[in-house]
Amino acid sequence: MKYWLLKSEPVSFGIAHLAAAPRRRTRWDGVRNYQVRNMLRDDMRVGDLAFFYHSSCAVPGIYGIVRIVAAGQPDPTAFDAGDDHYDPKSDPAAPTWYSVEIALVKRLPQPITLEKMQARARTLGELLILRRGNRLSITPVTPTQWRKVLALA
Repeated sequence: MKYWLLKSEPVSFGIAHLAAAPRRRTRWDGVRNYQVRNMLRDDMRVGDLAFFYHSSCAVPGIYGIVRIVAAGQPDPTAFDAGDDHYDPKSDPAAPTWYSVEIALVKRLPQPITLEKMQARARTLGELLILRRGNRLSITPVTPTQWRKVLALA
C-alpha cells in the first residue's frame, strides 16, 4: 500500500463536500499537471490511503483520510466541453489526463494544521507539503511520514 496527500481548495471541493457526496465517494479529477497525471495513472492503486488537505484557506491542513477505491482511469472532464477542465487536445482514444476515485475513510475532529506540521518539520522528514515552492496537488507520503503525521492528530 502507498500513501498520498491530496490537496484541494475547500471553496472548490473540501472534506465537507466529500462527506455529503453519495456513498461519500467522488472522482478526483481536473488535474492538469503531467507529474501528477503520472501518479494518478501509474502509481495510485485501490486500497492506497491519502490525507485530504485543504489549501488556500484560513487554516491550511489535513482535514481527513481517504482511500483510493478506483485506480487511474481517463479523466472524463477533459472531454467535456462544458467543464472547466476541458482539454480540446485530449483524445479519448489516447487520453492525456487521468483521475482516480476516492472514498472518505474519516474526517479528523481537528485538522492537522500546516503550522503544526511546520513546527515538527524535522521529525516529518522530507514531507513534500512542507517544501517551499511545492505546488503539486498530489504528493507521495512515506509510511514513516504517514505514522508521524497521524501522531500529530
